[in-house]
Amino acid sequence: MSPNSRILYLVYCGIAVTVLKEFNVVVTEPYMDEPFHVPQALAYCRGEWTTWDPKITTPPGLYLLSVLLHRVFMFRCNLPLLRLTTMLTLLALPLVLSRLVSFHQRRRPPPLLAPLTEAIVLSSFPIAWFFGFLYYTEVPSLVSVLCTVVAATQGQHWLAALLGLVSCLFRQNNIVWVLYAYAASQLMRLRFKRGAVVLYDPLALTAGPGDLIRSITSAPNALRELLPAFVPYALVLAAFGGFVKWNGGIVLGDKSNHVPAFHVPQLYYFISFATMMGWPALLWGEGGLRGVMSEVKARMFGGKRRSLLTALISVLMAVTIHRFTIHHPFLLSDNRHYTFYVWRRVFMVHPLAPYLFIPGYQACAWAWWLRVARDQSLLQTLILPILIVPTLLPTPLLEPRYFLVPYILLRAQVGDVRPSGVVVEGLWYAVINAATTWVFLYKEREGVGRFMW
Repeated sequence: MSPNSRILYLVYCGIAVTVLKEFNVVVTEPYMDEPFHVPQALAYCRGEWTTWDPKITTPPGLYLLSVLLHRVFMFRCNLPLLRLTTMLTLLALPLVLSRLVSFHQRRRPPPLLAPLTEAIVLSSFPIAWFFGFLYYTEVPSLVSVLCTVVAATQGQHWLAALLGLVSCLFRQNNIVWVLYAYAASQLMRLRFKRGAVVLYDPLALTAGPGDLIRSITSAPNALRELLPAFVPYALVLAAFGGFVKWNGGIVLGDKSNHVPAFHVPQLYYFISFATMMGWPALLWGEGGLRGVMSEVKARMFGGKRRSLLTALISVLMAVTIHRFTIHHPFLLSDNRHYTFYVWRRVFMVHPLAPYLFIPGYQACAWAWWLRVARDQSLLQTLILPILIVPTLLPTPLLEPRYFLVPYILLRAQVGDVRPSGVVVEGLWYAVINAATTWVFLYKEREGVGRFMW
């Protein structure tokens, strides 16, 4: 398996290098957000550490990484080599993902330069792949988060806390994933800990509301087990709290266009987006398509109580869609993004259109629950959805980039995708990547620009 994995990884790297070269040949000037990021990086390369563009809302992690490559490896600070910064993190992505996937599958990680085929496929996820060739923070942020989670799952909590602090230099809301790293490592450890059970945490697929209450009430019994490992993460939280107080909020720079909101439908957009992208992982498991459909049907309509619960949830979702749907000015005005057309041609086609997707949102959520929970405990399955809420709920703009880290962490938990499903997933991603890259590079429209995620 290792030789084939190495060959596949070399092919992945070769394609990435080729695509980056084409990006630099065709798109010779900074595009979209790059006109903000590139001058800031150039200022740091010149040693102008007090220079800061007030329109930039994220910390300087990306620019510091470029300066590091500039100082250590003598990279020039020009657009092609700045883009190389992000592409190098794209090349590192399969190596880190192999360890995360191995953790969820409870198997020994492969050799470093022979990543799992599933990890290579997941690294070609369209959002990560596309932004791996532009000078954006998405892929470096993702890699730093995954390094944090992997270190925590290996019991290296001081290293994980340090990596978590580094991840917050790329994006502020990565502080949430620092907590996820700690929680994921501890829940797995307690689940398989020998001796007396200190935390009630049954298998997710057979658990009910009563089990959740019992898990919560048993949590204080586990504090003695949980607190020692939490110390380094607590220091990171304290440092982050100090930053928020000093900065007067989480957002740097242009706060006026990034005001936190109560954007409940963002959660619905995420689960539908995750299903659209990850349907092979949902269907190529135990039971296949028929199995997933029958289980989802049973969860939604298997008896009067479940049907009533589905109806009540539908009403609540309709209320949240009515009250908390946000028509963000950027979404309505910038026709260079696919979401502009999705919003106008799907959600705005009729006043009732947003409500018609409610049953689909629920079905998608159940499908992911059933796949992720198949070999996990109740709390292991719940912790990611719980922490996705504070990362997506305050974001007023429908933006696929915001879904990148949640999706990768969610998909990595599906541990029993059949090899044929991984192949289909890889082909699906390849088709999307080829189409979006071709449109971006070669279908620029006069007076509009290049289309991108």
